[in-house]
Amino acid sequence: MIKHLIVFLSAATLGGAALAQVTASDAWVRATVPVQKTAGAFMTLQSSKAVRLVGASTPAAGRVEIHKMEMDGQTMKMQAVEALELPAGASVDLAKAGYHLMLLDLKQQLKDGATVPLTLTLEDGAKKRESVVVAVPVKPIGYTAPAGAHHGH
Repeated sequence: MIKHLIVFLSAATLGGAALAQVTASDAWVRATVPVQKTAGAFMTLQSSKAVRLVGASTPAAGRVEIHKMEMDGQTMKMQAVEALELPAGASVDLAKAGYHLMLLDLKQQLKDGATVPLTLTLEDGAKKRESVVVAVPVKPIGYTAPAGAHHGH
């Protein structure tokens, strides 16, 4: 099981120094039933330099959106957001009850034990972009993230 993934952004596409060192931990996506067309992906991201998560993609879905979920009284509201700030050195949780990634138009069922490659697109203050891949394990439908992982419900 992959608990921590350290992703070094390549300097090759930037023609200079890499944007940042990004660490993804406690990544997971819940298994789906055969007809299900959406799934959420959750993890904790930490970057050595201030960057923004500006997009994501996976071959498992037609598109991926960055979403924010919040409660407004007794009503849950979820909406797509353009980007998510990753401050230097701070942990940012992508969790069910906050920001997360929505995999939309799934191309196949996500089965427990599989791994979904998820490409994250990051942007620095100079608008330079870099893409990195995180291997996200698929967890059982009834999975609840461990205490302290900030992803469970």
